Amino acid sequence: MSILSEIAVGPKARIYAEGWQSWSPTTWYSRDDAVLRPEEPWQHAMRFRPGTEIAADAVQGEGLLVVDPGDGAPAHVFGARDVGSTVPTIRAAWHDDRVTVDTDDGSASAVTTWSVDAAAGGADAGATGSAALASFGERFGAAAGARTGAPSPRVWCTWYQYFEEVTSADVVENVRAIDDRGLDIDVVQIDDGWSLGTGEWTAANPRFGSLPDAVAAIRDSGRRAGIWAAPFSVGATSTVAREHPDWVLGDAGRNWGDDLRGLDLTHPGVRDYLTRVFSGIRDLGIDYVKLDFLYAGAIPGARWDADATPISAYRSGLELIREVLGDEAFLLGCGAPILPSVGLVDAMRVSGDTFHEGGEDGSQGLRGRMSLEARAWQHDRFWIDDPDCLVARPEFALREEWAEVVLAAPGIRGFSDRIDGLDDRGLDLVRELLKETNA
Repeated sequence: MSILSEIAVGPKARIYAEGWQSWSPTTWYSRDDAVLRPEEPWQHAMRFRPGTEIAADAVQGEGLLVVDPGDGAPAHVFGARDVGSTVPTIRAAWHDDRVTVDTDDGSASAVTTWSVDAAAGGADAGATGSAALASFGERFGAAAGARTGAPSPRVWCTWYQYFEEVTSADVVENVRAIDDRGLDIDVVQIDDGWSLGTGEWTAANPRFGSLPDAVAAIRDSGRRAGIWAAPFSVGATSTVAREHPDWVLGDAGRNWGDDLRGLDLTHPGVRDYLTRVFSGIRDLGIDYVKLDFLYAGAIPGARWDADATPISAYRSGLELIREVLGDEAFLLGCGAPILPSVGLVDAMRVSGDTFHEGGEDGSQGLRGRMSLEARAWQHDRFWIDDPDCLVARPEFALREEWAEVVLAAPGIRGFSDRIDGLDDRGLDLVRELLKETNA
């Protein structure tokens, strides 16, 4: 362990800890706040940083940690210098009136540190910490070639209405409804459910119907066609995993009724596979792609390229997809390592899903609120933020509470309802969401 700093703090001190990926808890912690940690092994794999021990007595950030002393003194930024091959884990522990910040032995040189004065953030409460995050965002984003400045797209997505049961007919119906109601939608995105599943060569699911017909209907309406894919993970029992065990890395959690495995993105066979998959997507006329479960490409493991790190391998996979789809394609990361993705994606989901299947009754709460609010500073510094979809139909018990959060968030203006199922209030919320295209 290498000590980076000891900082005198007041009773109102706060620590910001950046999570590993989209779904990792990210927030400001006060002294007495419980630190969020995984409760189950699968949560460590899917919500935290696989292969990295979680500190038992400290706040832990992956590549970024900020200490705001809370007494008017400058905030201290501890951030990764470069994430091309490694991302340092940074920890902060409370000790009476001081906070000690450390990192792993050998990682100190990978962390850059500076202070941001309260005056830089104005007089509002919390301004010092906000100014520190903005300072890091501007420095890191510029150095990493962040893709910023484009308008935030207005998106209709299939997921929270249809989940994996979506069909081509559902897509066509809603494209027509968008036109009938004059909704200003730029992108119609087909989410999970169109294919047989990850690791099945992205073969179309017969239950979905014709993907080319759905894409044609979207494009004929004058909108961009979007699609969901989880290219860096496969099911342990999938065709890819069974036929190509040398492509597969270790545990990446569990979903779709199967244990998940990461893919070795340095393996020539995997790279050929990804090239075929995304060439097919491109040739259909799809140029907006939501890339999900991306953390699986950065899990630890022995790779074909023995010199590659999990981070460099992950980045090489994203670079390949960008090369195949072209620079004009819009890539939305989800479940993706945060800092290693800057410069490679156009937008990033900055929180977990609004709700899972069965959560329309509000029983799962406002799951994404904490992290999307904490990561608002990343918008237009790293990418376009994706705060996840508005769900505006009356059946969603928390639609008013969630609408308040989404409408206040910067970034993508997306919603996910069967349009013909919206009541007047739902349509009003959707129209309000779509008003601003560069929020």
